[in-house]
Amino acid sequence: MKRFAFFALFALAAPAVAQSPDALNEATEQALRDAARKVAPSVVLIETTGGTEMIGGGQRQIRKGTGPTTGLVVAADGYVISSAFNFANKPTGVFATLPGRKERHVAKLVATDHTRMLTLLKIEATGLPVPEAAPKADLRIGQWAVALGRALVPNPDLPPSVSVGVVSALGRIYGKAIQTDAKVSPVNYGGPLVDIDGRVLGVLVPASPRGEGDTAGVEWYDSGIGFAVPFEDVLAALPRLREGKDLRRGRLGITPKTADQYGVPPTVGTVAPDSPAAKAGIQTGDVILEIDGKPVAHHTALLTALGPKYEGDVVSVKLRRGKEEVKLDGLKLMGDLAAPPTAFLGVVPVRDDPELGVEVRYVFPKSPADAAGVKPGDRIMKVGPAEAKELRPFSGRDAIVALLDGLAPATEIKLELKRKDGKTETVTAKLAAMTDGVPDAMPPNDTAKRALEPRKQVQVLRPTDARPRPQDKKDEPKDEKKADKKDEKKPETGLLERTTPAKDHQYWVYVPKNYDPNVGHALVVWLHAAGHGGKDANDMVSIWQDVCEDQHVILVGPKSESETGWLASEAEFVQEAARDVVKEYTVDRRRVVAHGMGVGGQMAFYLGFNARDLVRGVATSGAVLGTAPKPAEAGQRLAFFVVAGGKDPLAKEIAGVQPQLAEQKYATTFREVAEMGKEYLDRKTFDELARWIDSLDKF
Repeated sequence: MKRFAFFALFALAAPAVAQSPDALNEATEQALRDAARKVAPSVVLIETTGGTEMIGGGQRQIRKGTGPTTGLVVAADGYVISSAFNFANKPTGVFATLPGRKERHVAKLVATDHTRMLTLLKIEATGLPVPEAAPKADLRIGQWAVALGRALVPNPDLPPSVSVGVVSALGRIYGKAIQTDAKVSPVNYGGPLVDIDGRVLGVLVPASPRGEGDTAGVEWYDSGIGFAVPFEDVLAALPRLREGKDLRRGRLGITPKTADQYGVPPTVGTVAPDSPAAKAGIQTGDVILEIDGKPVAHHTALLTALGPKYEGDVVSVKLRRGKEEVKLDGLKLMGDLAAPPTAFLGVVPVRDDPELGVEVRYVFPKSPADAAGVKPGDRIMKVGPAEAKELRPFSGRDAIVALLDGLAPATEIKLELKRKDGKTETVTAKLAAMTDGVPDAMPPNDTAKRALEPRKQVQVLRPTDARPRPQDKKDEPKDEKKADKKDEKKPETGLLERTTPAKDHQYWVYVPKNYDPNVGHALVVWLHAAGHGGKDANDMVSIWQDVCEDQHVILVGPKSESETGWLASEAEFVQEAARDVVKEYTVDRRRVVAHGMGVGGQMAFYLGFNARDLVRGVATSGAVLGTAPKPAEAGQRLAFFVVAGGKDPLAKEIAGVQPQLAEQKYATTFREVAEMGKEYLDRKTFDELARWIDSLDKF
């Protein structure tokens, strides 16, 4: 029997018992039909009216499918659960129709579970059939799974549509979802995933480990990778949802020290001020050992332990600090942590420098660094709190940024400087909030051209005799730049046409002729306007060529297949194209920019909020937000450069983007060009954008 099958249910007589393969297949099919038939009375037809056609970005950014969808009865007194995706376009009317009942009920949206992306509805009805839940403890990989939906069979008196597969994984999406290879897409989002006994395994939703929000995971529909929230978890959250309380992910308030989520123990990189972690005394450098008594071997395990938790849930944490183990009980998780403004010293560093500390390339006028007497050419060697007796040495830009991310504006710090003349001096600086300023000019010495060299590491000394430990040399990390692979052949340069490994999407890349793998290049992901489909590659290269060569920039241009706008299904491909370039060339990860115009700019906003592990800057022209921006997160720096044409009918709406971003603590540069309409940037604004990108790694 084919596991991937889409069919309608019909009443069939039970097959005769037989030993032949055909009879066995027929018996299996009958069992699956019976399982679906058992749950069918609880599968609800959901219809919406009004709302916007596009999701997540004002004018035509992510297209929302129209037509009926699916819900599932969860309480006899009129409560129905469905996927939050089905209401992401903010419909003005929601209606529910149950099998065997002629009345079309008006449905009220009660509350949304924002971490599992489920929405609870209420209709005026009683005596509704609640399906049986399959206990999570009974779930097994490989067991039959039947996905039901109402969208393809809009008459609720007919059997629902069915997709048959198996449970392919458990505990996915950081412990929140069952994975199935049954076809899962907008036609059955909100419907049940059923086992062969007719018990509900879970509620079907789009989901992604790389993003959150209304459209996260939609790009995987009908791919053989589908997700369902365990029904047992849905019922457990039901009392809180019935109270009308939106549920949000519970956060501890820490970020990891490294990007390696599997190979190293979960070491704390930053601690958000006023977070549960900060209040409990968790510190940078602590290694998390257990959550609620369960060991966590790496950062992904930590995310899986915390993933199912909600805001307000209480956890215990066991950690190692040096040689000591510390047990912390009663940590009450917070929701979306309101990140404070990013602390700002006022320095742009020289990049690609493996030496200890950082060399100062540029100092922002009137910044804390300027007030403290820091000069271009100085090397910051050590840093620490103003009251510290000894300052800490550090290795490179990322290390000092991680330290500053754990501090609030107005904090006083000390810096040990090695001046250009070789003299050492200690100065005190009072940190400010991150500025939105763009330098009028940038010094040309942006790179030491040593990106492929292993970074020198700070030696950890024994307090007894201050001699290096024998393992210090051994512990030095390997060079992460893959120098050997990049030396195998000369990197391709110029305008290059590329196709994803699956051959399903195309993109172009422009690598400057003077590309040097020992130089970290900014990566600008160009997201074209509607209808261009990547046809503007030559135009963009002609505009950007000089900047790419002079300021070390690589362009990548994904090609949307839609004539009307970027689709949610293309967000993953855009990230895939960018990551392919990162793997092949030397890219400065702190200067990866999503840049677009019109609809492309709206996709750039979307990527900025939903691809935080990749994008560090968003530059838009003629684009509105459409939906409220996600709050800034400590340790994940993200800056914006927003341009509006004075003659653009959307100018006033675009101007409103800056205060929305500022409210969420993002550093935002806004420019309105009086004589510009919907065309690309004028020369002055383009040059300022180039300097903004060149200074994006400021701290």
